[in-house]
Amino acid sequence: MPLSEHEQRLLDQLEQQLHAEDPKFANALSSSPARSMSTRNIVIGVLVMIVGLLILLGGVATHLILVGVLGFLIMGAGVYVAVSKAKSSGAGPAASKDGVKSAAKQKSGFMSNLEEKWDERRREQ
Repeated sequence: MPLSEHEQRLLDQLEQQLHAEDPKFANALSSSPARSMSTRNIVIGVLVMIVGLLILLGGVATHLILVGVLGFLIMGAGVYVAVSKAKSSGAGPAASKDGVKSAAKQKSGFMSNLEEKWDERRREQ
């Protein structure tokens, strides 16, 4: 069911306010899956998976179970690397403690602004 013009305007206003209040959080929410997946990770993961497959096949050909299991584990690591998202830099433990406090303050400010606007719109109607 499509949104009405009024609902679409409200949604656009909320989005603009979110970008103004906390651009880092807004970018994290708005990132598409294609942008969040790293091409480098996919290529490295596929190459590691192929190496693991070759080791697995070598283990099967030589009847060495340990080599086959090792190849399977390497394949699993390759899949994990391929599907993992790119990590953002500068997200250390010290930064996260300060970020939590500032995010809580910004969130409360953001929510109070939303509540105020909601009350104003309810009064206008």
